[in-house]
Order: sequence, then C-alpha cells, then structure tokens
Amino acid sequence: MDLLEREAVLQDLTGHLKVAVSGPGRLALVRGETGIGKTAVVHRLARLADPHVRVLSGACDPLATPRPLGPLMDLAPNLGAAARTALTGALAGTCRSDELFDCLLADLSSYPSLLVVEDVHWADEATMDLLRHLTRRLPSVPALVAVTYRDDEIGRTHDLTALLGTLAGYPWVYRHDLLPLSRRAVARLAAGHAVDAEQVYRVSAGNPFIVTSVLADPAEPVPATVREAVAGRLAGLSASARQVVDVLAVLGRRVSLPLLAGVLPAPEEALDEAVACGIVRTEGRTAEFRHELTRQAVLEAVPAAHRLRVHRQALALMRSGPVAADDLALLADHSEGAEDAAAVLEYAPAAAAHAAASGAHREAAAQYARALRYADDLPTDQQTSLLEGHSQACLLSSRLDEGVASRRTAVRLRRALGDRLGEGEDLRRLSCWLWPAGRTAEARQTGLEAVRVLEGLRPGRELAWAYLNLCQLACHEHEGVAVAAAYAEKAAALGERFGDAGVADQAHFYAAAARMLSEGAGWEDCERAVSRAMARDLPVDAGFLALTLCWLAALQHDADRITAAASRAEAYFLDHDLLPHLLCARAWDSWGLLNRGLWTEAADTAQEVVSHPGSPPVGEALALTVLGLVRARQGEDQVWPLLDQAAGLVDAGCLLDTGLGWEARVEAAWLAGDQELVQTEARRGLAALAERTHPWLSGPLACWIRRAGGTPPQVPAAEPYALELTGDWAGAAARWDGLGCPYDAALARLSGDAAALREARAAFEALDARPAVARTRAVMRARGVRPVRRGARAATRANPYGLTNRELDVLKLLNEGLSDAEIAARLYITPKTAGHHVGAVLAKLGVHTRHDAARKLHPPEP
Repeated sequence: MDLLEREAVLQDLTGHLKVAVSGPGRLALVRGETGIGKTAVVHRLARLADPHVRVLSGACDPLATPRPLGPLMDLAPNLGAAARTALTGALAGTCRSDELFDCLLADLSSYPSLLVVEDVHWADEATMDLLRHLTRRLPSVPALVAVTYRDDEIGRTHDLTALLGTLAGYPWVYRHDLLPLSRRAVARLAAGHAVDAEQVYRVSAGNPFIVTSVLADPAEPVPATVREAVAGRLAGLSASARQVVDVLAVLGRRVSLPLLAGVLPAPEEALDEAVACGIVRTEGRTAEFRHELTRQAVLEAVPAAHRLRVHRQALALMRSGPVAADDLALLADHSEGAEDAAAVLEYAPAAAAHAAASGAHREAAAQYARALRYADDLPTDQQTSLLEGHSQACLLSSRLDEGVASRRTAVRLRRALGDRLGEGEDLRRLSCWLWPAGRTAEARQTGLEAVRVLEGLRPGRELAWAYLNLCQLACHEHEGVAVAAAYAEKAAALGERFGDAGVADQAHFYAAAARMLSEGAGWEDCERAVSRAMARDLPVDAGFLALTLCWLAALQHDADRITAAASRAEAYFLDHDLLPHLLCARAWDSWGLLNRGLWTEAADTAQEVVSHPGSPPVGEALALTVLGLVRARQGEDQVWPLLDQAAGLVDAGCLLDTGLGWEARVEAAWLAGDQELVQTEARRGLAALAERTHPWLSGPLACWIRRAGGTPPQVPAAEPYALELTGDWAGAAARWDGLGCPYDAALARLSGDAAALREARAAFEALDARPAVARTRAVMRARGVRPVRRGARAATRANPYGLTNRELDVLKLLNEGLSDAEIAARLYITPKTAGHHVGAVLAKLGVHTRHDAARKLHPPEP
C-alpha cells in the first residue's frame, strides 16, 4: 500500500537520520493507534537510508512473558562480535546489564546506524532499561533510534508511561504522531474498487489497516482480518471489561456515560480496562469505539437475547427524560432493537427528517427505510409521506433504483387517495430523476403527465416547478430555444406570481442554456444563475444547475470552462453530501481531461466513477465511454465492450443527448479503419437528430462522414466543425487549439497540406495516439507527403539521460523517497500517471529500483 499522507513524518525522520549519523544522535518516537501504519513508516525509513548507514531492526512481542531483551536478540546478527558476546552473557547471567548496554553503545559508536525498536508497549523491563541507558548517551553516538508504540494501549500505570516521562527532558528526543487518513486519501485508495469510498471512511475512521482490510474483502460486512484482530485484542480482557465492551457495542459507537451506568451499574473500573485495551476511548462524559467497523465486529459476537435486553433498557432510560434532536437516531435504533414497532414509528420518521434537514441524506434514507419496515398498518397518507421522504433521501444519496421505486409507489398511492396535487408533484419529482437514471423518454412522458395533472387544478407553485422540469428536459434533449423559452416563460411567470424566486432563476438559466447550445451565447448568464442558487443555499437546485453547466462546457469542448465548472461543482457537492451529483461531475471532468489530451488522468477519473457502486447510469455511461475512447485512441483492445456497456445503461435518446456516446462509436470505427461503419453510425446519429437543432451534436457526425470519404448532409454545425466542413481546416484547427483540444486540432489538420499533416502526426505521437498516427501516415502516403523525423525537445536533448522536464520532477521526488501516490499529490496528477512517469524514468536511466534512480541524481563522489 502506498504510504499516503505520511510525507511530512517521513521527511522529518529522514532529516533526523541525516543529522544523527553525523552526530549527535537522536531518538524518534513514532506513535499512533493500532493499524495506523507505524511499521510501514519505519520500514520505509529503513529503505530510504543511505547505503553506508547500517540498519538494525528489532521488535517486542505480545507474549504473556516477554522475551528478555527481545529486540536486541532480533538485531544481534548485525552487531559486532563484542556486543553479541555480551548479549549471550547477559542472557546466561554471566554479564551485567550495564556492561551489555555499554557494549551496544560502543558498537553503535563505531558505525553510522539506524536502530529501529518496534512495539515497545510490549517491551520487557530490561528493554525499557536499555532504552533509558541508550537515550541518555545518544548525543555521543552517530545513530538514530526510532521507537514505535501504540499510544492507545498505554495508561497511567503502564511501564512505558514511566519511560516516556524519563525521556521527556531530553532535547534530542522527538515525537511523531501518525494520524488517521483523510477522506481524500481513503478515496484514492478505494479508486478502482467497487466500494463506496465515503462508507469505507466512515467505518474505518481513516485507519489504514481497516481501510485495506475492507478493500481486500469488500463483500464482507466485517472482513475476517478485522474480526480476528478485534477478537485478539478482547481475549485478554476480564469478564467485566468484556461485558462493558459488549454493552457499548449494542448502545452505539458513541455512548453517554450516564446511559452506560444506567444499563450496567458501576462500570468505571471495567471501562478503564477496556480503554487500556485500546478498542474504546473516553472523552468527557462519553465513551466510543475508535472505529465503527470495530464496533460491528464486537456486535456480531453478542448473543441476540443480550442485545434485545440492552436495547430495551436503553430505550426505557432514554424515553424517561427529555429527548434531544440528536438523540432521535439512537432512539430509533434502540426501538428497532427492542422490537417496539410503535416506538420505531415514533422516532424513525423524526430522525429521518432531522437527518435530511442536516444534509445527511444517507442517514435519512436509512431511517425512512426503517420506518417503512413497520408501516404496513399506517393510514395510506402516512405511508405515502414516508415513501416520498425515502425516495428523496435515496436519490440524493445515489441510490437511484430505490428512490425511483419509492416515488412510483407514492404516485400510485396519491392517485388512489384522489390527491391530484400530490400525484402531480410526485410525477414531477419522478421525472426529474429519471433523466440521470438514463431513461430520457420516460422522463419526458412522466413530466408531461405531471403538467397535465396539475394544469387541471388551480395554478400554484407545483405547476411552476412542473413547467420548469419540462424546460430542463427541453434543454437536455436539444429541443431548441423556442421550446425551452416557452416553458421557461410559463415557469417564471408562476414562480413570480407565487413568490418563488428559485423557479424564476432556474427558468432563466435553462432558457440561457438552450440559447447557448444553439447559438453559442449565454455562458455568463448561466454562471450567474448557478452562483445565485449556491448563494441561496438551495443544494438540490444548485446541484442540477451546476451539473448542467459542466455538461454545457463539455459539449462545447471548452477545456478551461469544463475544468473550472467541474472543480466548483465537485467542491459544492462534497460540502453538501450530494453523491450522485458528485459522481456525474467527475464523469464530465473525465471528458474534459480527455479533450485536453490528458488521457491517463481522464481514464483514472472515469474509472473512479465506474468503480463506485452508487454511480448514476448517466455518469457511469459517460465514464465508460471515456474509458472506451482512451483505449481506442491508444490502440488497445476491448473498446467496443465498454461502448456497448455504456449504451446498455441508458436509452438511445440519452446516449445521443449527452453528446459523447454516439460520436465515440463513430470515432472508434474510424480508428479501427472501418469506413463503412463510420458512415452507418454517423448517419444513424444524424437521423436521430433530424428534429433537433444542436450544432455540437450534428457537427461532429457530419465531419466524421467527411473524414471517412462520404458526403455529409447539410446540418447545423458548431464553428470548428463548420469550418472543417467548408474546407477551412486551418481555421478549424486554430479554433480547436484555442479551446485547448490538441487531438481535435490534429484531426482537423488531416485535411490540410503537407505541413499540416506532419503537424498532425507529431501531435498524435505526442499523445501516444497510435491508431491516429497510423491513419495519418496512410494519408501522407496517399498524398505523396514524405515524413520528416523530429528530434526530441530541447529540454530533453539537454538532459544526458533524455529525461523530460516532468520526468526530472519525478526523479527529484524519487530522491525524497516518495511513493507514486505521494508523487501524484505533489505534482497534482493521478497515482497511475505518476507510476507511468516512474517507469519511464527507470527505463531511461537503465536502473531497476527507485533507490538506484535517486542515486543517479546525486552520484557518489569519486
């Protein structure tokens, strides 16, 4: 595993080592909870040590009777003869401890050394004495002593606590805390795995051991490695301490001490023992498990009857006093655990509403689902309200299938109740979410049905929102400015009439978006509308607008705009826990990266979307298409399975509306040399667009027909496509260059003169677009254009190993001992891209290891 977010600690430790081996010596205490990565850090430090530094490593073991001087026995083979003899004598009782310690000190004084002693919380008394003796005399020794220990397992009376107190006054002792991984780091580790990275972070609290255990066995609720680790830590507890841990597991991850005392009288001493074990901790008047997955592992082993009893006790205690809003979720949990259906229906809907108001959509969905499990005997209107809440929470937490299913049931129940207003509103909400689910035709039909129902009632804000939904669909489906403007006008008028400024703002946004799609003007109006929605703190509304802005920029191949729009959207969605929006934004971002020629980064970003189990069908289809195009452009296989999988996730209208799906299929056929398929696919796409007027959709299909030797029909075409279709390849290429799209610019130059063809080939070669290079060479041969070989760039020629500037940057970071992930973070690239650069550096330098590569940067003096 890459050592994410350990750069600062490793930099400090390597700095200590550099100073210590030249004298004076130092002691570095590396501490953190179980599984935080202490061993990985000191092992990486050992690998980063210069070859002239001797590495000595030993460890303490969790034995009932610790080995005397266990760490010293581990490293004895690497010590000098005098030290080994003294150790043998000490163990046999023929050599005093102080004589052994002096021999070790003399041995360390003779050679620059890194001495690693791991897990000193398990050390025997003699090892503690050795560390006391050695640390006091370190300034005269050319060595760094690196000591690791679990700070979650030492209490006030632990032997190590006394040792740490002794070391506190020495200025050459340094302390380094290893912290849990951040959400971002967990997400990076989870990339490529079919898991919800946020869920992994929640259950692991960023503990690297738990994160990697979950990723290694994502199908298991509690991985076997975690279960066994927890069982091992609990095995040494007394019966009363184990009882406390079991009760805490039933009560929840974070438990008030008064509640614990109410269920389990006088738990203080047993709780102290559990805290010393490191599995739970206390803070103020609460006790909690360090990690949710640890709690689940403990809970699995608690007998069902015991769980039922604890839940009933907790429910009675919590209901006996005032109930705070933050306690509702816990009350709902205890209600279900106590098998009290009435209590579940009292607390679960309230907990769901509270979670939804707080933006905790996953929690809200879980609480609504809990209530629905007990709702069969409720009146129909109450069941419907629960379904509506459940639907909205599911949709906002990227559980589209569940959300759509609950909304369909709500529509049916509202209709059965004769509640036409509620039916119309539910139809409108259903329509809104069918589009990101890839069901564009059904979205439109449902949206029209919502309007028909609501138009039969007295006008209200519900009808305004229904018109707004049709305006949005008209924009997404490229029905033209007139259609979108007509719906926008109706929505805005009703919005203003009923004082709903949000409706009016969004109506103006979608009208401007439709104008931009058809005429190219209106970006600034759209940006202002998004800013207003975000400022009004309307997360769902702002989310749809921000996503549409990403789509607009992506459709128009504007690299700068898509980068800016996607970055702002992702930050907003992260802040407001809008998972489906976030995944779609990343899908659009991958398209932007593709257009900019950053294909590895595009593929990495797309893979994150594809791997996430909550990706909406539209986002997943876009990401799969990007992956297919990257493979096609790089001459790899398995292109069409990806494109076909993307097409199977959404209906044909959605594939066309997004702008990428249909064009990708045509390009893949061209790259494969299948000119007939190019013509067939492109003409099918144009036929589907016959009643729509979007120049950014019809323009590229017409260009592909022309590139394949056909005569395209007269269709609306955006500027760069229109220029190419009229023979102005130079103008088209210049326009693509201005948009930051090197691949598209090179395609336009294929229609140009000899110099343009050479420039196109050079661009394709720089992008590693092997099929396009082959096609360009074929065109050059057909036109009698002789190739001109280009040398390497000036910066590359100037480097004795032929390294590019970026590869030099990577080499410098290799010299710092950074992993691929750490290099990626420094250079703002993906870990996979960093890995490619590292591989290129090793190959050019003619070395096999990162360490050897780093030595090339600073060769030893003769």
